[in-house]
Amino acid sequence: QVQLVESGGGLVQAGDSLTLSCAASGRGFSKYTIGWFRQSPEKEREVVAAISWSGTYYADSVKGRSTISRDNAKNTVHLQLNSLKPEDTAVYFCAARSGGIRIGVEYDYWGQGTQVTVSS
Repeated sequence: QVQLVESGGGLVQAGDSLTLSCAASGRGFSKYTIGWFRQSPEKEREVVAAISWSGTYYADSVKGRSTISRDNAKNTVHLQLNSLKPEDTAVYFCAARSGGIRIGVEYDYWGQGTQVTVSS
């Protein structure tokens, strides 16, 4: 069983940067793939980035302006978002799954989400 708690969301201006954090409790954190997803009223939940023990994935929408990293000693994954745009406005969720990276929602555990609002 893994519990996930997101933090770091807020209201920012276009062009700003933000770092989201996902803190996990439970055993075996280093073996889990952690994904960051976002959902807005206009769109279905979509993957933003993911990190496993062997690699990372970035959606085209954030590639080149985001960095996902993990600190297994602290059971934490961070997602840094740069050059934020109004279209990045969404609730951001982190999720965990045993196994490799998946870009769909096939994750076993989900956090409650943190709101990111980007004003123009």
